[in-house]
Amino acid sequence: MKTYIVGNWKLNFTVGEASIYLHKLLKTLPNYRDLEVVVAPSALALQPLSLQIDRHKMKLAAQNGFYRDTGAYTGEISFAQLRGMVDYALVGHSERRYVLHEDDKMIAKKVAAAIRNRITPILCIGEIESERAFGETADVIRDQLLGGLSEVSDDELSKVIIAYEPVWAISSAKSAKLATPDEIREVVDLIRKTLLDTYGAKAAEGVPVLFGGSVSAANAGAYLTVPGVNGLLIGSSSLILSEFCDIIEIAKRVRE
Repeated sequence: MKTYIVGNWKLNFTVGEASIYLHKLLKTLPNYRDLEVVVAPSALALQPLSLQIDRHKMKLAAQNGFYRDTGAYTGEISFAQLRGMVDYALVGHSERRYVLHEDDKMIAKKVAAAIRNRITPILCIGEIESERAFGETADVIRDQLLGGLSEVSDDELSKVIIAYEPVWAISSAKSAKLATPDEIREVVDLIRKTLLDTYGAKAAEGVPVLFGGSVSAANAGAYLTVPGVNGLLIGSSSLILSEFCDIIEIAKRVRE
């Protein structure tokens, strides 16, 4: 199975800045085997960067998409419009859930729309600090996972990536703290067991699971060696070229 290093640029970089960053990144990257490097720029930058990118070295992801392909939905960008520009799309990111109040029903529709348009959804799930404190992590993870996959068939499961992103561990959280490898392993095991129980071994075994939560070059190696983790979803560290390249190099060494 591939290892995935996904940089989420969020609401950062102008189109020009994104283009310069991508140019520098492409100059440093070789062609990796079984290591997929992905960046998710803002929607404005996707089209010009899709013409600039070398898809042999890396891929683009959308940070979001709308679940209808066409229609009277002012301001939205559909997965149908993104098709051909991106290979991946973030769906259900914690900021979409907890800041913009997207629920599991909408997230499920987005997952289905991405698959329908031949874009691999990266379904993000994770608990907030109070849910962990009250022992609700397992229930939250199961609900978000199965809710987000509710429109995905057994045959389509292999077209999905899951990203575990504990909200209490992301760098923008007020009281962010680093997740330990043991804490991550516990949830990753739960994710894999839930997929196994719901879809069966054949369908579940091919689903990559990523971790995201204040990932840096200092902790990337420890996170990548957690059993069941197939890659990283990186926020602020992906905005610093040298840091992002260091994480990619660490992933390569772990892969070897």
